[in-house]
Amino acid sequence: MEIPEDLRYTKEHEWVKVESDGEIVLGVTDYAQEQLGDIVYVELPKADDEIEVARDDPFAVVESVKAASDVYAPVSGKVTEVNDELPNTPAMLNEDCYGDGWMVRMELTDPEQLEELLSASEYGDLIDDLVA
Repeated sequence: MEIPEDLRYTKEHEWVKVESDGEIVLGVTDYAQEQLGDIVYVELPKADDEIEVARDDPFAVVESVKAASDVYAPVSGKVTEVNDELPNTPAMLNEDCYGDGWMVRMELTDPEQLEELLSASEYGDLIDDLVA
């Protein structure tokens, strides 16, 4: 299972990448997509909406052959871009959850919230506990 070192993670299996311009990119982890199975549907916010999300609020829905799951915002911010390809090709989450399967880009409203997210090592320990 892949857990990139340069990302931050949540206990609910979302990842956050801080870009050089200060924006963040969000998605679901390899563990999450593996647990869901074949993903058949992804609902993201509308690209033309000026959406503000608060930490722990749902901002997307992912459906697989097994279940439907809300995806929760790991931090608060304003959605600046959505991955328009994802709803048309939901299997990208299974194929490349940390690359082409990203979900949204956001401007942070409270950068200190990043400090509350898990490191790759801490997330790896969480996964180890779940599969033990």
